[in-house]
Amino acid sequence: MAKTNFLIGRGELLTSDIPGPKRVPGKAEVYSLYESKQRLLPQIASTIEKFDDLPSQACPYDYAVAKLTLNPSYIARSFFPAKMLKSTGLTSIGSRTVKITPQSWKRKVTVSEVTTTQMFVAGKRESFKELPHWVSGLKEFSDEAIDFARIERFDAYLPEERIITIGEQDSSYFEVGVHLLPDNEQDLVQQQFVQFASNLNIKVHTSLAFTAGTLWFVPIQADRITISKLAKFTFVRVIRPVPRLRGIRPIQRNYGPLAQCKLPAEGPVSSEIKVAILDGGLPSEHAISPWLKSYRVLDDHAEDDPDGLEHGLAVSSAFLFGPISNKSEAKRPYSYIDNLRVLDNKTCQEDPLELYRTLGFIEEVLLSRQYQFINLSLGPDLPIEDTEVHAWTSVIDDLLSDGETLMTVAVGNNGEMDRKSGNARIQVPADCVNALAVGACDTVNDTEWKRAPYSAIGPGRSPGVMKPDLVAFGGDTDEYFHVLGKGKKPVIIPQLGTSFASPYALRAAVGVRAILGNDLSLLAIKALLIHASKQLDHPCTEVGWGKLPEDLNDIIVSPDGVARIVYQGELKPGKYLRASLPIPEGGLKGRINLAATFCYATTTDPQDPASYTKAGLEVTFRPNDSKIKDGKQNAETKGFFELAKYSTESERRSDMGKWETVLHNSKNMLGSTLKNPVFDIHYNAREAGASIASNKAEKIKYALIITIKASNHQDLYNEILRTYNQVLVPIQPQTSIPIRS
Repeated sequence: MAKTNFLIGRGELLTSDIPGPKRVPGKAEVYSLYESKQRLLPQIASTIEKFDDLPSQACPYDYAVAKLTLNPSYIARSFFPAKMLKSTGLTSIGSRTVKITPQSWKRKVTVSEVTTTQMFVAGKRESFKELPHWVSGLKEFSDEAIDFARIERFDAYLPEERIITIGEQDSSYFEVGVHLLPDNEQDLVQQQFVQFASNLNIKVHTSLAFTAGTLWFVPIQADRITISKLAKFTFVRVIRPVPRLRGIRPIQRNYGPLAQCKLPAEGPVSSEIKVAILDGGLPSEHAISPWLKSYRVLDDHAEDDPDGLEHGLAVSSAFLFGPISNKSEAKRPYSYIDNLRVLDNKTCQEDPLELYRTLGFIEEVLLSRQYQFINLSLGPDLPIEDTEVHAWTSVIDDLLSDGETLMTVAVGNNGEMDRKSGNARIQVPADCVNALAVGACDTVNDTEWKRAPYSAIGPGRSPGVMKPDLVAFGGDTDEYFHVLGKGKKPVIIPQLGTSFASPYALRAAVGVRAILGNDLSLLAIKALLIHASKQLDHPCTEVGWGKLPEDLNDIIVSPDGVARIVYQGELKPGKYLRASLPIPEGGLKGRINLAATFCYATTTDPQDPASYTKAGLEVTFRPNDSKIKDGKQNAETKGFFELAKYSTESERRSDMGKWETVLHNSKNMLGSTLKNPVFDIHYNAREAGASIASNKAEKIKYALIITIKASNHQDLYNEILRTYNQVLVPIQPQTSIPIRS
């Protein structure tokens, strides 16, 4: 019997630190200092006039907030106007992405509408009044003058711009995002906001508030007329109706006759893995007791929601067994589960504030650090938007930023809604960059599938544009996802929805850990799922990186002519790491395919959607170390990760694609073109959109998966292990059970 070739580990031992390249000086500026003065001084004067009209109570400690829109040629991190802000006494408190038509740009084509960065800058009103004098004293070619000349527009942030009119028009519940000042002045802004709102007879629910980055999210009760007055408070970033919760009611409800099924007699493959299902709880009678380690309700004073119980059991069933057939025994679970009820009858009563209460429960679970794997098949009934990050996304991303928890999140079942309006886009918090956002496909067939019509579509926000991350089977009207129904006897009911695709994807992740053990980090498992997914010809906005394979072997086993190598480690800010690719002694012959997936976790800046991730990777592929141009210290580069997958045309002229937490691609090439090939990896760090010193940034964890396919090398796996026998090792399975999909 042929030996199974699992993954090859310790690829990180093939890495080494290298010196960075010399920086190339910048090119000519778009606007001269004289042109910028002519254009911007009237805008600054208008801004000062608008600030003078604000009531003093709306300007805590006399602060006002302006919008500083950068020319699209300068939206890379390195163009952050740090010198100008420091010189003028202004502070950047956030940013967002906007579309504008600039007067001019660096490109040699006609000016058109493009994406750029709009910064929110705070300062004393007196500081803004001093700006014209400051501008008049600028010296040509000084750092401050260059920063100033890169500004396209300078405007006041008007009250009406802060209000987003979505959801029910008669809503009296709103959520407010409030900018906080850095350091010790955060409490001062909060106190002033509460006082300002109280003077307007607005009820502020501070006990349900969340802080993420330098944004304070707090729910309030008010009428829409009063909301327009509240929007004058200068540190208000956004006001929008509180959305309802989604996810507790299944799409399919006409079951017909219930079919019995046979559940496995064995316990789970692993008893050590800790998995949490966060949902609507479990009915009093169910058939999953042998695999249920514990059941807990997060609010002892609330009753069950009947629909929530059914949904919680269905989601748990999808994780434990995948889709169940009444014609064969259900698949053996890979682990026990803890089922945690985060939805209850208070949610059923449709009190909008339960959205915040539920997030508090989720935060409590994540803060406990008890679980390696978590599934979340619920969230706000709210499609994501490009200009703002929601509290749910911000809080969850922050708690996943250490890479020690793998959370799958359902993207939502709104895929059949209007695309042009954005209502079909993935729903909060599926835009988390540190979570695995899962959409649904219509069949288990790996070669003839498509996105299920109800599954929400991308793109996500940039960075984080590739959403969903992947799709898994979630059921369709022609092929339902059968799960366990309530009752002690195992019966199955037909369902469909991303609520079931998400835990089914988590089942595969836990399966990898159960089979291969702790040698693989959770980031490596996330990278493996993405690496193994196949897109076929479907648009990435619909299916992300593709469909997750049904067979676990397709994720962790290398067939003949294939070798899959895992790199795991840490990256130091500002440093360059060279990752060598293992090539057999004597090289590779014929045509080959090289696939690579980078995955890392990062802290985030929710107040800066345009610069959301604090860590980014520049990855350079150097296929042949003998090809070095005169005067160069490194071998020639060849494109590998295409920024077109991650960004719009305008963003590709910035560094947007370098801030994605997942990079993936594959290339066909001749084996003879590879000679000591490497990936050079540079970890960039930023905070609030600006570069920060390497000694102030944290190390980040990363995983890299490399797959080499070479049909002329049927024993490629062993050829590589023999060549690198002192470094690389096969990752051995921790169980002897036969691997089933």
